[in-house]
Amino acid sequence: MWWRLLLIGGLCGWPASVAWSQVTGGAPAGAYSQAPAVAADPNAAAVAGNASAPASSPAAAVASSAGGAAGGGTGFSNASKMVELPNDAGQIWKEYDLAPYTSRVTDTVKPEQAVVDWILRETGTEVWFSQPLGILSATPNKLRVYHTPEMHEVVRDIYYRFVNSQAETQVLSLRMVTVDSPNWRALAYSMMTPVTVQSPGVEAWLLTKESAALLTANLSKRTDYREHNSPNVLIHNGQTHTLTRKRPKNYVRSANGQGLVALSPQLELGQIEEGYTLQVSPLMSLDGKTIDAVIKCEIDQVEKLVPITIDIPSTLGQMQRVQIQIPQLVSWRLHERFRWPADEVLLLSCGVVASPGAEASNPLGIPNLLKNNPLTNTTPGRADALLFIESKGKASQALLDAQRQPVDSAPNYRGRY
Repeated sequence: MWWRLLLIGGLCGWPASVAWSQVTGGAPAGAYSQAPAVAADPNAAAVAGNASAPASSPAAAVASSAGGAAGGGTGFSNASKMVELPNDAGQIWKEYDLAPYTSRVTDTVKPEQAVVDWILRETGTEVWFSQPLGILSATPNKLRVYHTPEMHEVVRDIYYRFVNSQAETQVLSLRMVTVDSPNWRALAYSMMTPVTVQSPGVEAWLLTKESAALLTANLSKRTDYREHNSPNVLIHNGQTHTLTRKRPKNYVRSANGQGLVALSPQLELGQIEEGYTLQVSPLMSLDGKTIDAVIKCEIDQVEKLVPITIDIPSTLGQMQRVQIQIPQLVSWRLHERFRWPADEVLLLSCGVVASPGAEASNPLGIPNLLKNNPLTNTTPGRADALLFIESKGKASQALLDAQRQPVDSAPNYRGRY
């Protein structure tokens, strides 16, 4: 019997060490960690502190599709064979060292994901899921890429923007304000340079930092001016920072006659989170003079609750009239990428949309009745939302500038003496 097994093994060409496929369960733990065999190219240059050289014809372990798995019939075999990755377009394999960047980002889970996200934003996703074959994978220490030399040039540019000296924490000013009327444009147009925007209803301008400070000061003097967040945030270069301000709003969603008390129906309450979520992902250029930023903003507001009276049967067989509420929602979305000089301020106007903040009231708590006056040409809960985005530079430099600001040691009695 043993000689038959030897004969079958010789005919089938079983190797002395069988590589297990990752697509089937039950493999030894050590087999999964084996790296794909890569043929080194002696003519390739090393990549930014990376010992790995690109491969002209790398090979990877792939599962053979011949036959089914033992007892499973899934179409996969437990045994794998080594095959070469197709490189008909001249694809090469390179590994980039991410440790200089990821070691600095300690407050984010999977900081390497930001590198992948920005590569996909620059190249698009289609080039990685079509011909020619491409591979893009990242771990906390390595970025592995298999693609054409032209695509590696794009990847390398993004990679250097993360790992160079400019990749430390940046100070970004994000100031979201609202004004009830868009007539502020009449005095501000002369100091703003328009920027092309793809999102419908959204306008964008560039201002010098001096003009932005003057515009903000003028807006803050208006009675309809509202500021919705603290301006300065610390963001690691390339990472995403999220600002969220939402509040729950309860309403009567439904009712039935099975209440605890025979004469009272059971009300079913619903809840809607209204407010705004702002996400900003900035990436500085190599020289620190240009900002790329992906901005995503979502505003949801319950404009009003429409009352509806319904009849429901009670436990006593009688009909009861109950009022439920149907929410009338107003939502607005922005998701776009912008690029502008770091020494200027980007201003976005979302148009007159749902207000991201709570309705303003006077000190006595009485709502602003002018909002319901048709002479003001406004709708309750609507406002012109403005977003000022300004780079304050690296966190270390911003701290030094703050410490160097002169402090007036002389007492200021403000005219009291």
